[in-house]
Amino acid sequence: MIFLNFYTFEDYTKLLVLFGFSIVLSIILLFASYVLSKKEAYTEKLSTYECGFEPYEDARNQFDVQFYLIAIIYLIFDIEVVFLYPWAVVTNEISAIGFSTILDFLVELWIGFIFLWRTRILTWVHF
Repeated sequence: MIFLNFYTFEDYTKLLVLFGFSIVLSIILLFASYVLSKKEAYTEKLSTYECGFEPYEDARNQFDVQFYLIAIIYLIFDIEVVFLYPWAVVTNEISAIGFSTILDFLVELWIGFIFLWRTRILTWVHF
């Protein structure tokens, strides 16, 4: 193998020890959780819902998806804002192309926000 010429066996021993330790520890934890867990079955645990009570109504009713829309929009904008952090760290070191790229990214972010604002997706009408 070609890459073994660059590294000695001592370099890999730490990695092998860590890998072996993680396997042994995971086996010990799995075995301990199996031995220490309660295995007695009772009526609440054997019921359809483990919370102990029957559902109030049918699960096939229609429900409002407004909460899920706002959650998805939040995740999208949150991930986009995370991309701004590395740019803010190296603002003084980037070229004009990098600066114009981030400005384009910010413009697209604002266009998306204005679209959401204009279509009134962000309004919560139920409360």
